[in-house]
Formats: sequence, structure tokens, C-alpha cells
Amino acid sequence: MRVFPRLFLISALFACAGSLLAQQVCRGFTVVMNSPEDKLTLAVNGANDPAQQIQALDAYMQAHPNSNFLPCVDEYYAMAYLKQNNYAKVIEYGQKALAAHDQNELLLLNMTKAYVGSAQATPEAFQVIMLEPGELRAETPNARPTSATDAEWQKTLSDYQGEAKDITAYMEYAFFFLLPRVTDANQRLQYLDQFTKAYADSSQQGRVDFQYFIAYKMLNNSAKADAYGEKAVTEDPNNVDALNLLAYDYGVGRTNPAKAAEYAKKVLDLAPQIKKPAEMSDAQYQAALNSKLGLAHLTLGYVDFLESPRTHRIVPAIDQFKTAANLLNGNPDYQAQALFYLGNAYEFAYPPNHRAAAEALERAASLQTPWQGRARELLAKVRAAERR
Repeated sequence: MRVFPRLFLISALFACAGSLLAQQVCRGFTVVMNSPEDKLTLAVNGANDPAQQIQALDAYMQAHPNSNFLPCVDEYYAMAYLKQNNYAKVIEYGQKALAAHDQNELLLLNMTKAYVGSAQATPEAFQVIMLEPGELRAETPNARPTSATDAEWQKTLSDYQGEAKDITAYMEYAFFFLLPRVTDANQRLQYLDQFTKAYADSSQQGRVDFQYFIAYKMLNNSAKADAYGEKAVTEDPNNVDALNLLAYDYGVGRTNPAKAAEYAKKVLDLAPQIKKPAEMSDAQYQAALNSKLGLAHLTLGYVDFLESPRTHRIVPAIDQFKTAANLLNGNPDYQAQALFYLGNAYEFAYPPNHRAAAEALERAASLQTPWQGRARELLAKVRAAERR
């Protein structure tokens, strides 16, 4: 009898990982020496070119269309197509293997890579991600072979635990990569609940709380959103995005202007310290940084505007709104909002600066955003006042 060897397709994330001794492709299958399955195994293992592997699998399928070995063949197909970055085929054959109850951590990992590679945030993708922790537990070595020494057994366990940790890290990465592509907020909450249960020991709780924050913001549930936002900041005090959005909520929502200013100023300190990701161009990094800084300035401008009746100083708000509008070219919704408030601030000044207000409101009205109607309405009033 020949037990199937494992063909572990490791991504760059796992380039240094060792061999999972407990894991095998097509776990539970054994192959008779010199059988068609044995020859297929040798052909697939012996071929470095995925096209040759697929050719060998095609030949086996044609010769043995009703074989009980087909779930294993499907898994081999998924592995070979992953080498070719043919993600649609990986998912197709992976789902066939799952439907035939051929489930193991390697298959789930390879399918997840395909979902990430194709950016498919489908229910099936999240189902695969949620299956992995249970499969890792199920495949954990639990009995020392009689032929193994204590030292060998401890190394086996250590190797398995290290590689399982890497796999878990990739699955968590996949979850947070795909989740923002889910447009339905309630569906996001469902996936977050599932992730929290399946990955109960995850070290990513701060990111989980931040995603709850985003989902509840999408639902306009400010109370729950801000509660999760504060949890995210507690977990990671340097979470610029959480600080920025919380500051905006507290400021524009007028619920806590003091904390809004505190968080927004912290964003201005922290955001420029964020390292440019390797996959980002300089232009992309600068645009992302400008967006973060612009939102912080928008919040500070609004807080200054709220304070102006007490301080009798409108210039700080005007300066913040002007800075925000210049930085938010890549975010028309926030840019239009900054321009709308800038127009308000010019009108609030004494004496009112109708010309500057009209210029700001014209820019806001030219942008296709939810602020367009309000900007046009106020612009008409400003022009009427200017003519008087």
C-alpha cells in the first residue's frame, strides 16, 4: 500500500514553513502499489509543470470517470490550477471536493488563496475560512508513534503548531481582505459573528471591533458603532482610521466635541508616521495620507465652528475647512462637506464674506455628492444677500 504524500502549495507567506507531518493530500486515502491511482500520484508528484499535472489528471478522469478516487483528483486539480493562478478552476474543483466530503486544511487553504486572488467575497469564501480552525484542531497530531522518540514527537508537535499558526494568520488576513468587499452591512455583521466564534483565540480583536464599527456605521447605528470604535481604539490606541472616524462622529454628530478634537489631533500626529506599504506607489500612499489628514482637519474645523459663538473666532474654522478641502481631492463626499461648511463659515464671519462663501459653495455644488442640493440652496441665499 502507498499512502498519498502531501503536495503542499505554500505561498510566499509560508516560504519558511516546515512540513506538516500529520497532514496529507486526500487524507484517509490509501493507494495500492502499481494501481492507476498509484501511477497518477507518481505522475503528479513527479511533474514540476502544472500543465503536465493537469494533463495527467485529465487522462485519469477519462479512463476512470466513476472512480471513488475522484474527490482526491479534484483536490489535485485545485492544487495544480492554483500554480497557474487560475482561481476560477481552483474554486470549481475545490467546491467539488468539499461536496464529496473531502475536507482538509490544505484544501481549505488553497481555496482561500483562490478567493483572495480573485477578490471573491462570496458566502462560499467565508464558509471556507470559518471551516479552517476546526480542521486544524481535527488534524492536530494527538498520539505519539511508538517508533518516535520523545524528542522527535516534540519536534513534530512544534512543527505542526508553527505551521498551523501561519495558516491561521493567512486565513485571518483573507477574512479582513474580503470583508470590506461585502456591501451588505447585515451580512458583514453575520460574518463577523462567525469569525469571532470560529477564531475565538485570535489576536486580531482590535481589527474585529473596527469592522463591527464600520458595519454599524453603514447601518447608521451610531451608538453601537461608536461603542465598537472605542473598543478598537482601546485594543490599538494608534488605530488611525478608528480614531479618525470616531472623531468625525463625535464632532459632526455634536456628541463629544472635546474628544473629537483630541482624536483628530492625534490622527494628525500619527498618520504621517504610517509606513508606506510595499505594494503602494508613492502617489497612492500620498493620496491615502491626504484623505486621512483631510478628514481630521474637517473634524477640527467643525469643532472650531461649533465653538465660534463662544470664542467669537471664526478664522480657525475657516483655515481648517480650507485645508481639509485641499487635502480631500480623492474623497468628493468629504471634500464637498468641507466646502459646504467653509461657505457657512464665511457667511458666519463679521462682516460676511459673500464672495468667498459663494466660491466655496460653487465648488461644493459642482461635485456629484449628497451635499450638492444643500450647497445649491445655500449658494442661492448667499447670492441674494450679496446683491442686497
